[in-house]
Amino acid sequence: MSQRTYNQLWADAQLELSCLLEEELPAEPPGPEKDRVVFFQRLAVLFVRYTQIFRQLEKAYDLVVHPQKRRFIHSALESVMGRVLELKNEMVEKEFSEYHYMDDVLHDLKLIPADLEIPIPRYFHSERSKEVQQRKAMLTDILKMAEVTETPEVSGKAAKSFKEAVKIIQVAERARQGRERAKFNMKNLNMNTMYRIKEPGAESAESAAVCIQKVWKGYVQRKRTKTAREEEMILLGMYEEPRPAEMTAQAIAASTRVKQMEHEEAYQKATVDVMNQLRDVEGDDMSKSMKVQIQQWFTECRNATGTFPDYPDEEDGGSALIFAEKTPQQVESKFAAKEEEEANAKAKGKEEKKEKGKSDKRKEDEEPPSDEPLPPRCVLMSSANLSRAYLESASLSSSDFWHNRSEYGNFNQMHDPELIKEEKRKVIEAEIRVKVRRRLQHTSHHCKSNSWLISQQNTRLLLLKEISSFIHICRTLQSLCRELVEQGLLKQTRNVQLQDFLGDYSYLGTTLRQHDIEPMPSLSDVRQVISLYAVLPLGSQVVHEKAPLIKSVLLVGPTGVGKKMLVHAVCHETGACLFDLSPLNTAGKYPGKSGLAMMLHMVFKVARLMQPSVIWIEDAEKMFYRKIPKEEKELDPKRLKKDLPKFLKLIKGEDRVLIIGTTRDPHSAEIKSLCKMFSKILLIPRPDYGSRRILWKQLIRKHGGEGTEALDLSSLAKISDGYTPGHIVQVIQSVLTKHRVFQQAKRPLTAAEFIAPLAQIDPVFQEEEEALKSWYAKTPLGKKRSKAASGKEEEEPAKDKNTKKKGKK
Repeated sequence: MSQRTYNQLWADAQLELSCLLEEELPAEPPGPEKDRVVFFQRLAVLFVRYTQIFRQLEKAYDLVVHPQKRRFIHSALESVMGRVLELKNEMVEKEFSEYHYMDDVLHDLKLIPADLEIPIPRYFHSERSKEVQQRKAMLTDILKMAEVTETPEVSGKAAKSFKEAVKIIQVAERARQGRERAKFNMKNLNMNTMYRIKEPGAESAESAAVCIQKVWKGYVQRKRTKTAREEEMILLGMYEEPRPAEMTAQAIAASTRVKQMEHEEAYQKATVDVMNQLRDVEGDDMSKSMKVQIQQWFTECRNATGTFPDYPDEEDGGSALIFAEKTPQQVESKFAAKEEEEANAKAKGKEEKKEKGKSDKRKEDEEPPSDEPLPPRCVLMSSANLSRAYLESASLSSSDFWHNRSEYGNFNQMHDPELIKEEKRKVIEAEIRVKVRRRLQHTSHHCKSNSWLISQQNTRLLLLKEISSFIHICRTLQSLCRELVEQGLLKQTRNVQLQDFLGDYSYLGTTLRQHDIEPMPSLSDVRQVISLYAVLPLGSQVVHEKAPLIKSVLLVGPTGVGKKMLVHAVCHETGACLFDLSPLNTAGKYPGKSGLAMMLHMVFKVARLMQPSVIWIEDAEKMFYRKIPKEEKELDPKRLKKDLPKFLKLIKGEDRVLIIGTTRDPHSAEIKSLCKMFSKILLIPRPDYGSRRILWKQLIRKHGGEGTEALDLSSLAKISDGYTPGHIVQVIQSVLTKHRVFQQAKRPLTAAEFIAPLAQIDPVFQEEEEALKSWYAKTPLGKKRSKAASGKEEEEPAKDKNTKKKGKK
């Protein structure tokens, strides 16, 4: 597609965003919604529509090559990402569930489940590719050095045992005998064919020609029929499109990204040249005009008030107030109003403290009326990412400017020099304003500034002494990383994408909930939640600071459902570092309380310096054991139980550090401690029928298999009920050996070949899944969900009051 198409895609997304913001932010805000179901339906519609805008903006940002347009798209994309995360947080609070089923919304909006998929912004990789490659190279170098130091120099190979040597000789001898037997058989075959060959007659030549014609015509017709059938199935959407089209699309996208890099470099170079030109040409005129305006403002203030005013502080706007075309009386009244507000705020604070105790006592005695509407939780919360100010600025910057701007002649979509001048002229004015302010303050407050400078110099000398003494104790980041790698706490991530976590959409979720049946989430739902809770906040600093803060996530599920794969996928998609603080991995390392504190301090320090970072805790239930098994008492798995939550509290909004725990046996842990440690608990189920069919199809193709009519995928998906993706991968690897893949042309794959190795593996039974489901019902969110389903949610405050009164008695 051309750049005009992507520009139009951006324009459509911006128009839809403007319409959606006008609907969400009306002039008169609506009152609270009484019906929780209706309110959640409104949230679901907003979530789906914002997701559609998110997908359009992400595609436009990835393929638009104009550097200035890409900056506008990038700001809109991050704002929409933050709004999607805010809506997800509100949906969880209103429905008391991490998984939501919106098949009815998709039906109303005439969308397909693929339109609800949360895309991973491709700029997460492209804009940090060099940094991630350097980090991987550093880790590989450290690992190589660690292997060299650990393994001493060994001359020659290790000696083999007598049995291994005999086995090798036997294998070689059997191979030699097989080769000799094959040669003998070939000689006999050649001798037999020599005796059978006779002089062909006229009749035999004619019959041979007819036979060849039959074979050739049958082959050609079968090939034509197969091609026509494949084209028909592709047209109906039953088969995927051929690979060459995908390869050409990838090649076009790669060339587009090369153009983006070239245009970005040209834009950066032009920006530097324009700024230097503005400083040289317009800098002197700007400084002179600013001096004249400031002097005129001071004289007007003296004539109006009789005294020279103080220079405005930077907090109040600095000299920008003087250039805002305000009279001296307006500026003075603004300062006076600010002082009155500060005085009133102090007085109100004292009064509120006195009245707070009285109001609390009144609230305890009073009972809420029965006809009172629902609390304000059914009111749509204001957004920290999108507001009316953003709506006005976005419409002015994109719709009124870019899409109505004539770009005739700019076929290559290069930068616009005039726009750079308009943008950087404000930067130059701010720089010159600061210089002018310093000169004027230096002349008017020369004595005060001298004493201030002397005190500042003394404090700087003291700080330099402390820093110089502290530098000897400090260590470089590379030395800390080397120690963590050698101890096995900092690990390399696998190249796994989140799309590799295969699974189908849940099509009956809404229907089951309408019949008071809580459905198990599908693997597609798990993939979406991981994208929202982990990938998007870790991938963007702006989104992480404005979105609801999530510090820790716990993945619960049986063995083989892909918990470890999801951890590596999050690290790969965001370029995050992976730290392993699993109880079994930290056993015996950094002993004692001081060693434990130093280990955690080093891990969190390096995680902040190399953010985004993921701290992985495998078998997290071991850290909160109810009763430690005898065989694990020496490992001391609970040594991180007290100190790790303390370090978790130190993670702030600007720190892109996420703790991910995985567990397959949460029943053996103290549920209260586990839920305090992890703010989000995600239950990963066994794959359903649709997910199993996709798994068999995609994994067989990934391992070199070809799907033909002889391979009945529906039967395989039906038979493999209860088996996890890990089990399916294990079976496919055992069947699709190199020899079997080579034989597919003569002997196609059949479903019967996978049944025997599948029967040798124990599945995950329904009882185990129900046990995990009942355990999840005991978590805080599960309790809220069960109370909301039973209608006991509104009775909880009254019970709390009664218990408090009993305690007082």
